[in-house]
Amino acid sequence: MRNLFLFSIAIFLWFWIAESLPGTETSGKDGAKELVGLWEAKRRFGPDIRGRMILRKVNGALEVEVAGVSSRVKTVGNAISFELSGDRGRFEGKYDVGRTTISGHWIQPKLVESGLPYASPVKLKRIGPAHWQGEVEPFDDVITFFLVVKTLADDAVGAFLCNPERNLGRFIRVERIEKEGDRISLVSGGTGGERRIWAEGEYRGDVLIINFPNRGGSYDFKRVGATALSNFYPRGRPNATYVYAPPPKMDDGWETGSLEDVGISRVAITKFIQMLIDTPISSVSSQQDHGVLIARHGKLVLEEYFHGEHREKAHDTRSASKSVAADLIGAAMYAGVPIHTSVPVYKVMNGGEFSPDLDPGRRAMTLEHLLTMTSGLDCDDNDPSSLGYEDRMWEQSEDFYKWTMNLKMVRQPGEKGVYCSASPNLAGGVLYRISKKSGPVLFQNLLAEPLQIKRYYLPISPHGQYTMTGGARFLPRDFMKLAQVHLNGGSWKGRRVFTADWSRRATTAQSALSPYKLNYGYLWWVIEYPFKGRTIRAYFASGNGGQVAMAVPDLDLVLGFYGGNYSDVGGRTAREVYVPKYIIPAVEK
Repeated sequence: MRNLFLFSIAIFLWFWIAESLPGTETSGKDGAKELVGLWEAKRRFGPDIRGRMILRKVNGALEVEVAGVSSRVKTVGNAISFELSGDRGRFEGKYDVGRTTISGHWIQPKLVESGLPYASPVKLKRIGPAHWQGEVEPFDDVITFFLVVKTLADDAVGAFLCNPERNLGRFIRVERIEKEGDRISLVSGGTGGERRIWAEGEYRGDVLIINFPNRGGSYDFKRVGATALSNFYPRGRPNATYVYAPPPKMDDGWETGSLEDVGISRVAITKFIQMLIDTPISSVSSQQDHGVLIARHGKLVLEEYFHGEHREKAHDTRSASKSVAADLIGAAMYAGVPIHTSVPVYKVMNGGEFSPDLDPGRRAMTLEHLLTMTSGLDCDDNDPSSLGYEDRMWEQSEDFYKWTMNLKMVRQPGEKGVYCSASPNLAGGVLYRISKKSGPVLFQNLLAEPLQIKRYYLPISPHGQYTMTGGARFLPRDFMKLAQVHLNGGSWKGRRVFTADWSRRATTAQSALSPYKLNYGYLWWVIEYPFKGRTIRAYFASGNGGQVAMAVPDLDLVLGFYGGNYSDVGGRTAREVYVPKYIIPAVEK
């Protein structure tokens, strides 16, 4: 009897110890049920170099100090530059005539979020003999994840990831979460399909620690309480009630007013914004609108943001900033730079002379062919097998311009329009060569300064050039100025930026891009909408994820949309649904 009692105690202890050890708990369906709910993780990767930049003479030599780091400064004539050790950033600028100010750009290191460095404007003012000061305001390198865990119909525990900065849930295709003891796996497939583990981690003290090696390492996911606010929802929590208020007047040049002031129905727009607020986020492909702005008759009358975005946060415009290349070239023409649409691309990029063995097709290629994406090169962003597919450009080590010009010619220039990100980038290269100035300097002088754009972030290629493929980041109110300038015939607040003729050509159909059912001007899309029994024309800059700056001339209307549906169909919703179904019908007079 004593032996049986001791045996029973031993069995009980064995089970108790086994249940306590990691990895011995029954998993999958039942083990992960305690994780059902919304989880949020955010990591900030810097950059640490920010704040007051002080430039002054120390012991007879010019030095700079920023964020506690010092460096010697190099000057050549009026040009000034320095680079901080440890790849922490660099500065390129120029003195004005009286050396009272230094205008330039801070080039911050690559972001973990995008993998690119960015150039942002810096102006230093002289405050004493050989002493200048200014502010460095780099783009914050932040990655946010929301993990939604829910019980599925088959009693399994489903999951999906949302990521507002890059929509990484579209690529990290999580379907379920599994829990084995303290071990966590985000998986897809199984039950007949190939099971794939996308990420792994552990559950420790009500925190999910999940590792994403290609996105900065491990993230601490914390549970979002049932009543807590979260930017996962359009307005912090579901069912928030919208109350319209006119946008505030800022120092950015926009005149502001109310919807009623410009003949737009407040009732209709209120219903539209309430619909956006009520949008359920039930899957990785749910609509993710970040901002909606409306201006009419030159007045900004609606400015609404969602999912934690706001007017002081620069937004990634993706390919919508391709249109900047056309505007910059038009502005350069107006400023007297000897550039025109008929300049031969290969001649300019070869130092002013054609290569002796250059084929006739390349000799015939002009800047206009790049602006209309009719270059004839084997470059198609909709065809992964194309030699000029955009991802291939970023994967190779050759200078982007040389790489583009070395692509095969598959048709004659002007024969067919094909969407190609390398085209506007090469157009930028033509401008840089002719003007003998860098892209950031041209942008600051020809667009930012006249348009009262004080803060922006321009993507820099691995070869140190402002890449015109897209990806520039602007404050939402600033980016929609590009559409307003065209609506004004090339001017902003009475100051001419480019000619009315250039604006007309840039926003008028010049080519039809395959496979889109839309026309294309000079890097501006052209579309038509029905309105009160007739058809009206609109033109717009468009970027992956839902980035739109649009003008509707017949209605004197300008629209700005910003979103997070990168690489997903939701990125087309603004121009295909919101504009024709909600915005245009709200225009009453």
